[in-house]
Amino acid sequence: MRNGMNPRSRWEVILDILKVISEEGSRAKKTRIMQKAYLDWRNFQRHFGYLLERGFIEKIEDPVEGTSYKLTESGKDLMKRLKGVEAMLR
Repeated sequence: MRNGMNPRSRWEVILDILKVISEEGSRAKKTRIMQKAYLDWRNFQRHFGYLLERGFIEKIEDPVEGTSYKLTESGKDLMKRLKGVEAMLR
C-alpha cells in the first residue's frame, strides 16, 4: 500500500484492498480495510463491491465477532497475478 501524490490505477487500488484483507486474515473489517488501503468511502465501496460480486472476497458472519471478510482462492490468485504485473512494471 502506498500513500503518495500520484493517483493509483483501478488495479493498484484493487491490489491494495486484496493485500489488506490478506494481512488481516479472516478478521478483516470494512473500516479497517478502507483505512489501510487509503481510500475514501465512495471509492472503497465501488472497488470492494466489485471484488465481492466477482467472488474474490467473501463475507463471514460471526455472532460474536460480527461481519468480516476474507480472500477466496480466486482472490488469492488475483492478488498473485496483480503482484506479478506490478513487479513487471517497476
